[in-house]
Amino acid sequence: MSTYHSSSDSSQEKAGKLSSNNEVTSAVEGKPDDVVDVAEKGQGTSLDDSPEMSNKEKVLQRTVRDWTGPDDPENPLNWPLWQRIYHTTVPGLFGFAVTFASSVYTPGYPEVEKRFNVSSTVALLPLSLYVLGLAFGPVLAAPISETLGRRVVYLVSAPIAALFTLGAGFSNTFASLVITRFFAGFFGSPVLAVGAGTIVDIWAPVYRAAGTAAFLLAPFLGPAMGPAVGGFAAQYKGWRWTQWPILFLLVPVYLYSLGMKETYKKIILQKRAKRLGIPPPPRMGPSGLAAVKFLITVTLFRPINMIFTEPIVFFFSLYVGFNFSVLFGFFDAFPIVFEGVYHFDSGFSGLTFLSIGFGCCLGVPTAIIVNRLRYHKEYLKSHKDGRGGAVAPEHRLYAAMMGSFGLPVGLFWFAWTARQEVHWISPVLATVPFAWGNICVFTSAALYLVDVYGPLNGASALAANGLVRYTAGAVFPLFTVQMYDRLGIAWATSLFGFLSLTMLPIPWVLFKFGRQIRKKSHFDTIKA
Repeated sequence: MSTYHSSSDSSQEKAGKLSSNNEVTSAVEGKPDDVVDVAEKGQGTSLDDSPEMSNKEKVLQRTVRDWTGPDDPENPLNWPLWQRIYHTTVPGLFGFAVTFASSVYTPGYPEVEKRFNVSSTVALLPLSLYVLGLAFGPVLAAPISETLGRRVVYLVSAPIAALFTLGAGFSNTFASLVITRFFAGFFGSPVLAVGAGTIVDIWAPVYRAAGTAAFLLAPFLGPAMGPAVGGFAAQYKGWRWTQWPILFLLVPVYLYSLGMKETYKKIILQKRAKRLGIPPPPRMGPSGLAAVKFLITVTLFRPINMIFTEPIVFFFSLYVGFNFSVLFGFFDAFPIVFEGVYHFDSGFSGLTFLSIGFGCCLGVPTAIIVNRLRYHKEYLKSHKDGRGGAVAPEHRLYAAMMGSFGLPVGLFWFAWTARQEVHWISPVLATVPFAWGNICVFTSAALYLVDVYGPLNGASALAANGLVRYTAGAVFPLFTVQMYDRLGIAWATSLFGFLSLTMLPIPWVLFKFGRQIRKKSHFDTIKA
């Protein structure tokens, strides 16, 4: 039987819930708005125990404390199929638009360098600070989502991000460009933080795989598509036009999202209580400033602590962060290779990023199929053996172990074929196994962290991963050009390849020794 190392947890119940829900909870960039309910439930006295309460009042109280039954029409799981599909596409499109905005700027940075008379490194700051802004999504999204619901996060944060993007496009000073780009990323990031939570709300575990895969794909497909569009925009219209495609995406996606309904159970029940004219049940957890403090702890302070005290969190954050940063380093490396060696113009150079998008599209079904063949098999076996569906989280690591080979293969292939005597298609194809391995590792890491630490601490572990991932992604582009100038294309990319080789054993070691490492954790971890 699976249990968590905690005297206060109902271990069998938690393991059962985790095994059924973690396919989507792992996709979120730290999902504190959902897991706060864990802290709120506490040990309170049932409202039904009050002797003064009539039977009718008791029935009404039950309707605002939980769904009335498995067929409750207000439960998003019971919405019509078309409505659930619609509510799945909204966070996916928002996630694509926000991450697309990170890289669409890169083809225009040489013109920014000349226009504002800054160095190439400084001209890349609008890219780096936008990515850094994405790291703070959970910190901003958690208090809003917890108090007002998910729908508000989409409808409020996206327009603010669009306004800052508009400001970036009209910037006449470099300082204003940098500032507006940072805040565009900062206010665009909450849609990434709550998107997977929306998918959890509307799909039962058995049907969740497709929605999860689509959402996981967005943070990788968006950056891959950005240069393909930005290259032609910068070439024919100038650097300011690298910002307008972001608005061309955000505005229709926002209009498309206006039909959304609230999906967060807590908020739906609160609205039901208001509609019925009865007070909602009292909060069992922190409220007011204490609740905000709790949310910030889950999304910021605890993740930082886990990075330095939890080996599992540290090594997977390091591995995923490195892979993500190499992806963003390619935004500098591709122009050096395809414009400098193969003499592509900026438009066609941007199109070469489509190979990364293709690799990502291959990685998502790979992760789903492997999870279905290996983890699901163990899950069914666990039920058959009477263990309530409890599965050792190490069975989530098969896709990461496979993907760990794709990363160095792609990097070394790219390194030693990106030269004039070799056709340009070879380095383009080399990025496919890299992108495939990247998303396979990321998917497994996210699933594994939530399985190991459970819903509450798992959200903090994922937030830690997100902080490292986006911070590293922000830093790498600032020195990639200098590294390629000094080492050359072959050895600069090979350096990435050698670093990838040193990290290749991480999922394998965790697969072999994960159980022993989990036992020594300072946090509640699954025991399976």
